[in-house]
Amino acid sequence: MTLLLSPSMMCADFKNLASDVKQLNEAGVDMYHMDIMDGQYVPNFGLSPEDYQTIRDLTDKPMDAHLMIKNPRQYIKFFAELGTNLVYFCPDAEQQPARTIDDIHAAGMKAGIAVNTGTSFESVKELLPNIDYVLVMTVHPGFAGQPFQDFVMPKLNQFIAAKKQYGYVLGIDGAVSREKIMELHKAGVDNFILGTSALFGKDEDYMTIISDIRKEND
Repeated sequence: MTLLLSPSMMCADFKNLASDVKQLNEAGVDMYHMDIMDGQYVPNFGLSPEDYQTIRDLTDKPMDAHLMIKNPRQYIKFFAELGTNLVYFCPDAEQQPARTIDDIHAAGMKAGIAVNTGTSFESVKELLPNIDYVLVMTVHPGFAGQPFQDFVMPKLNQFIAAKKQYGYVLGIDGAVSREKIMELHKAGVDNFILGTSALFGKDEDYMTIISDIRKEND
């Protein structure tokens, strides 16, 4: 099973962003995770279009857009034009989430759903045949540095069990420690969003951290 490591760029050092991205590229990360927040759907503001474009110009690696915003469908073309490869949206932010998935695909991007802590497996199950990625939030959306919410594990196990049937790539986002990666990759999670729990703000360099995580999960 493939292990995907995706740094959460809201946790990067923006004073040295070009250097950070260069080091992450050299470390062999798989995809850049970009949190877009509007201060309405979640009580925080996230990365700006200018931030997105800056990082897009610094890497050839895939970049996602995790849209924690109201009415995400109206911004699909906007993110396609920024060079986004994958769009995650929250199904409860849309009146017609199935149409949003179709529009993402029509714009040439992969479609993913972000499943918040309060969103059930059953409420999004009908979307699973049409999506490429599922991102299960393991913290409440909006802020870095929160503890892992263990109550989401039964739901995560439902997505693990359904993954073979529907063929999506399954990821988690929030308090992703190296211990959690080892535990949950073995269980069936593919993609790990790396923030301050495993990657940023550590004494070790990115190359060492990413290499060690891959060795731990061979």
